[in-house]
Amino acid sequence: MQTQYIVAPLLLGRLSILGRSEFIAPTNAPPTAGSSFKRIGFKKLILLCLLIGWQISFAQAESTNNSITLNTALKHAIEQNPSLKVFDFRNTALNGQMEMANLKPVYELGFEAENFSGSDELSGFDGAELTVSLSSVLEMGDKRAARRGIVSSNRSFLDAQRQVQSLELLGEVTRRYVDVLATQEQVSLAKEANDLADETLNIVKKRAKAGATPEAEVKRAQAAAAQAQLTLLSTQQQLNYLKVSLAALWGDASPNFASVEGDLYHFGTDVGFKTLFTKMEKNPAIQIFAAEERLRDAEVRIAKTQSKADISWSVGVRRFQANDDSALVAGFSMPLFSSRRNSGAVSTALAQRDEITVQKEVALLSMHTQLFRAFHNRRQAILAAKELQSTIIPALSDALKETQAAYQRGRYGYLEYVSARQELLNARRTLIESASSALTYGAEIEQLTAEPLSATQYSESTEFSGSVR
Repeated sequence: MQTQYIVAPLLLGRLSILGRSEFIAPTNAPPTAGSSFKRIGFKKLILLCLLIGWQISFAQAESTNNSITLNTALKHAIEQNPSLKVFDFRNTALNGQMEMANLKPVYELGFEAENFSGSDELSGFDGAELTVSLSSVLEMGDKRAARRGIVSSNRSFLDAQRQVQSLELLGEVTRRYVDVLATQEQVSLAKEANDLADETLNIVKKRAKAGATPEAEVKRAQAAAAQAQLTLLSTQQQLNYLKVSLAALWGDASPNFASVEGDLYHFGTDVGFKTLFTKMEKNPAIQIFAAEERLRDAEVRIAKTQSKADISWSVGVRRFQANDDSALVAGFSMPLFSSRRNSGAVSTALAQRDEITVQKEVALLSMHTQLFRAFHNRRQAILAAKELQSTIIPALSDALKETQAAYQRGRYGYLEYVSARQELLNARRTLIESASSALTYGAEIEQLTAEPLSATQYSESTEFSGSVR
């Protein structure tokens, strides 16, 4: 089976493959029921049938050779994730708001009748005065430009929000992708552990048949084989769930891929913390405060325009029914003391704008702490993974081979043999967890800085087998 390696996430939609390589993973034949037990109870038989059924369905999925790359997963999420679709509707709403902001004050047509249906000489309609007028408002202080500024600032703020949402989505896709990649390694390790448990059972049976091992050790080996099967089943189910969770990020209810491609054990080169922090200051999550500050400035401007009173005007024609004469009428009005009455609104707008600066400082401090934690945890995880690869696992592999040979010759007991096997399996699991943590922390750093960690990130391969056989 060949597996392609992971590609670095290029955030904010800049998706490109930085590198790939291949390695040959160890393959092992699946265990048979006859090699594990001589007699199988009803419950164990059901468990075994479930396990075999799961393995068959899993094998059928793999037989389709349908895998997915991180690059493809990121592209699907950006194009299809429902959380990003709301921005299209919000943008349409802003278009409508801009149309409203561009409107001039409305013209009003008025009709007025006076001095009719009264008493004596004014009892009829002959003495009435009829007026037809046209009226509107003269906006002062360039209020229309201020309204357009509000909508434009809202659009910039919306774009910044979309970038932040996209960045968070890409980071989440990368994290779930790494989870699937790591669990694939866990499944491979569980299969190998299951085969090793069956092999151990066969060795113990042969020694028991020769009278060199008590029957109790056979039962312990049978129990260990059953536990290995349960672990394999549980890990495969976990992998299935994680694939569903990954596919959900682009709106698929069930995954249409059998596996993900990637190199779990390559971490790229380190980048200095100061360099990362400088990049983080340009993160859209920080730049969004600049967009919001511009929005608050626009709100301050429109609040100040309200301090300049609008002038209402009207012009029309009045007809006097009594003598059939006509005359023009005109008038205007404006509120008094508008500036004083509007001072509270201006103060509120200024305070809301100044609050953004403080929020930006708080966000920078919080993100600095997150970046520092992710940076050092990633370095520690990489250190642990490399030490496990280069020193610990090779030593435990040699120890297991020697212990197995000594056990078959009767020099070591069953406990020493099983302990050596379990130590190696635990180290392999720790390696997978450390590698997964390193990539996950790397994804968090990339999300905080809005850039890949380095130009060589994921572009090289590290071949590592670490077989426990």
